[in-house]
This record gives sequence, structure tokens and C-alpha cells, in this order.
Amino acid sequence: MDVILLQDVEKLGLKGDVVAVKRGYARNFLLPRRLAEPATAGRVAEVRRIEADRARHEARSADQAADIAATLQKTVLRFDVKAGPTGSLFGSVTPTDIAEELWRTRKIRVDRRKIDLDVIKRIGRYSIPVHVYEGVTAEVKTLVVPEGGELPPEEELAAMEAAEAAAAAEAAAEAGEVAAVAAAEIEEAVAIEEVVESDELVEGEELEEAAGETAAVVEVEEPGDAADEAADEAPQS
Repeated sequence: MDVILLQDVEKLGLKGDVVAVKRGYARNFLLPRRLAEPATAGRVAEVRRIEADRARHEARSADQAADIAATLQKTVLRFDVKAGPTGSLFGSVTPTDIAEELWRTRKIRVDRRKIDLDVIKRIGRYSIPVHVYEGVTAEVKTLVVPEGGELPPEEELAAMEAAEAAAAAEAAAEAGEVAAVAAAEIEEAVAIEEVVESDELVEGEELEEAAGETAAVVEVEEPGDAADEAADEAPQS
């Protein structure tokens, strides 16, 4: 199923991309979350028209690219975002966010695919390379700031990130221990079940053997058989 992305989706594509996905993934995840919409012929044509219009505003020569790069080098973008106590974002800052903010604040159009960024997931200070033109690259300073606050010093940011990494490692270790215990319990249960089944099999075999012996004894000591033999051996008058 083809869909048009309404937002950047990590490992899938950027806003405006037409991508092929499984129908279930689209219906159960992308469409309900408004991350994408069905790629009808009309909407695809509209997206292509918007992309072409944007491309007309991009650098068309090395000289023009140099001027744009000079402006970008002096630009500082700021994103106020919701973040947790350790600095992790409730969301992310994506290449499309950077491209749209450059257009909004500087009226500079850059192809979001030429922004050298996956996603930003933590508050902090970033320098993001933007490939303006062939052989022309500029770094855009970007501040990702917790909503309603300011960025702490770099040392504090590093300590927050280290604390989060340590907590994640501890949680992973605990999860590994729990998984190991569960695996051991499962293995023990399987072993017990095998022992029980083995005991039941042995007991069943013993019972069968005992029953066979009893049947043999009964067959040998059958009273009717003994009487018949005695009658046959008695002298005839």
C-alpha cells in the first residue's frame, strides 16, 4: 500500500515522501496517528507540485550557494520542546523540522534530504551540516531547549545523559536477570515434567509386567484344568 508521509518517520522516510508499506502497518499505526495518508493520485500530484515549487527556491549556482551558506553559518535555530528530567525529548527534532524552521526564520529553502541529521532526541546544542550545493556545506547551530526553561551547561547535560545511560544499562541488566531466571524456571519445569513422564512410564511398564505374571499364574492354576487332567488319568471301569 502506498502512503504519503505527513511527518518524518524514522527508518521509513521524510515528510512528503511516497512510500510503500504493508496495509496492516498503515491501517493500524501510520493512519490512526496521522503520520501518513493514502497516496491517491490527486494528493501525489499535489505533493510533487509543492516539491517542485520548493526546489525553485534552492541554490542554483555556486555563488548563490556561497551566499546562502554564509547566512546559515550565522543562523541559530531554537526549538522549545517537551523533555523529561534527564533531557530526553517527548518526541524528536527531525530534518523536516530544521528545513521548515530555516524557511520560516530565514526564507532559505534547503532540501531536507541534504540536512545531515537522523533525529535529535535530547536537549542540547547542536551543529547540523547542511549541504547547500555541490561542494558547499554550512553548519547551522541549533538549540533544543526544554519547554519553559533554558539549556543547562554542557557539563550538566553530559551528566544527565550519563545518568540516563546508566539507568538504561541497569534496567537492561535487570531485564536480563529476570529473563535468565524465567528461562531457568522453564528449564527446571521441563526437566521435572520429563522425570514425571519417565516415572509414569516405568510404573506403567511395571504394572503391565505384574499383570502379565498374575495372568500366567491364573492360567497355570486354573481349577477346571486340574480337574479335567485328573479325570483323564483315572482308570476306566
